Amino acid sequence: MSADMDRFMREFEQLVECESPSADLQSLARSAALVSTVGTDLLGVRPRILAPEGYPHVLWRFGDGPRRVVLIGHHDTVWPLGTIRRLPFSDVDGIIRGPGTDDMKGGVLIALHGLAAAQDRRGNLDGVSLLVTGDEELGSITSQRLIEDEARGADAALVFESGGTDGAVKIARKGVAIYQLEVRGRASHAGVEPERGINATIEVASQVLRIAELGNAQAGTSVVPTVLNSGTTTNTVPATARVGIDSRAKTVAEQQRVDVALRTLRPVHPGSRLLLHGGINRPPFETEQSLGLYGRAQRIAARLGHPPLRSIGVGGGSDGNFTAGLGVPTLDGLGTVGGGSHADSEHAVKAWIPRRIELVAALVADLLG
Repeated sequence: MSADMDRFMREFEQLVECESPSADLQSLARSAALVSTVGTDLLGVRPRILAPEGYPHVLWRFGDGPRRVVLIGHHDTVWPLGTIRRLPFSDVDGIIRGPGTDDMKGGVLIALHGLAAAQDRRGNLDGVSLLVTGDEELGSITSQRLIEDEARGADAALVFESGGTDGAVKIARKGVAIYQLEVRGRASHAGVEPERGINATIEVASQVLRIAELGNAQAGTSVVPTVLNSGTTTNTVPATARVGIDSRAKTVAEQQRVDVALRTLRPVHPGSRLLLHGGINRPPFETEQSLGLYGRAQRIAARLGHPPLRSIGVGGGSDGNFTAGLGVPTLDGLGTVGGGSHADSEHAVKAWIPRRIELVAALVADLLG
């Protein structure tokens, strides 16, 4: 293992052991400070830490001119505090385990080391930005505007979510929309005068069946009723009910079709009222936004002697959806190669890390000319 990999592994362990659940602002602040320290040591430039609504996002901007290449990652994870005691960082037989190893502490480090190598090669990184956000797992609630402002007009956006199991990069992602349908009825005593109530459970059951019919498997569109709750006690006609809805679509047209259909739902049972909350969270990341950049990365990987660089499309969204939605050429999945994100089996394969760093460094240098 090279000296650079020794350093990478020390930093990797530090980042993973600095737990950063998305909803814990104090933990996120500690994590952002550590990302800042590690990145400053590598790049020689101190970033800004921006904290809208308390969520810390770490931003490096090189040069004063227009943005040409924007790199995007996140330092928050889905794992609650204390997970590191149950799932400690480990490096056994080339498999690195621990909370956030694949999603995406390793990806953040690959971006930092790749930029450091590109800087050594070129002498400067003018026109490059690296944004490491702190709320991606919550839907980028405070960072979306930062991402879009930084990427708008750029030549390329590189996203450091994990790659496919064979090192494939991600050239398409479905758009994501999250809703909650609220049903309002009227309570009454279930045993004495049920006829005076308006049963929100019955109404929401009817709506769930309608919602489930909105998907289109042939078009790659899913509309899934998820979390459901209603009522208060077993002897009360329920006055309220709620159902969560997760929708994914490959195209803007399909995403908008579902949105319109949900907003035009009407009550089945007289007296019921429907209120729809939420909406489109991420636009689709369509393949045409990535093909040119993907071809460029393929040629660079071949020149470096890497295995053929393959591609995949996935259902989950990322911050790459925002950049692609702006029309910025976007390539995702440039982080670790491993698996098990959000699960106890989360891991990264060590052998892929030097390849990813080399690819990122060469790709950034090529894009900057």
